[in-house]
Amino acid sequence: MPDVAIVTDSTASIPEAMLKELNINVVAYYIHRGREVLRDLVTIQHDEFLRWLPTATALPTTASPGPGDYLQLYRSLIGKGMRSILSIHMSSKVSGAYQASVVAQSMLREEAPEVQLEVVDTQAASLCHGWIVIEAARGALAGLTFDDVLASVKKLLPLPRMIQTADTLKYLYMGGRIGMAKRLMGTMLNIKPLIGMKDGVIVALGQARSRLQAYTAMSTMVSEAIGNGKAKVAYVHAGALGEVEKIKQLVEVKVNVVESFFAELSPALAVHTGPGTAGLCYYPVED
Repeated sequence: MPDVAIVTDSTASIPEAMLKELNINVVAYYIHRGREVLRDLVTIQHDEFLRWLPTATALPTTASPGPGDYLQLYRSLIGKGMRSILSIHMSSKVSGAYQASVVAQSMLREEAPEVQLEVVDTQAASLCHGWIVIEAARGALAGLTFDDVLASVKKLLPLPRMIQTADTLKYLYMGGRIGMAKRLMGTMLNIKPLIGMKDGVIVALGQARSRLQAYTAMSTMVSEAIGNGKAKVAYVHAGALGEVEKIKQLVEVKVNVVESFFAELSPALAVHTGPGTAGLCYYPVED
């Protein structure tokens, strides 16, 4: 067991196998579906949720875990002998997870002042957030000290980039998460929007007239960003594995990808993107 415990949220959307392999501790988001309260990837799973979502007459709402949820996990880790915890969260500009974990941090300081606990706002979402968690967990498993793991996280924070497309932006719009991409709402129905994140909020990256053109644009953006260097890429989707397989093929003829995997958005994120979303989260890797 590593000396540093890594904590994150279900919205990081890290595949279950990787969570177990890397000993990552996850706190589940809440999904309110009418009067029903669901826990992200605990009481509701990908397939069931995506089958139901297009039939919904009202969009479910999501809520980040509260301070008590984080404090409960922190206490559990301390009970297992952990004295160093790194808690890594989605952008504070689109979710309350970071703020809730900061409150939990202040509560823990009063009852366990000897424990090192750092809370990190990634200013990212999806697998851009996830990549930071993954690399922190790898550092912890490799035996790095708390300070070294934290330093590596801070170095990585500005690097991951997200590009994704969907058939519609209505889910982002209805959920209030569309940010600076509002200008794409007026485009024709046959236009495929390309969106990303900048400074912690959703932004427009462009548009295409078909999924294939959108995927080609994605591959070009990644290629131009990486150049002759190397990259790690997570191909991310919401019930659209076949689509991200196409993206992978286009990207990896242009870019030297040293690690990649497929990941499905957690239901708490799929609420805002909708079924069929496909894209990637990548970052450059030093030699």
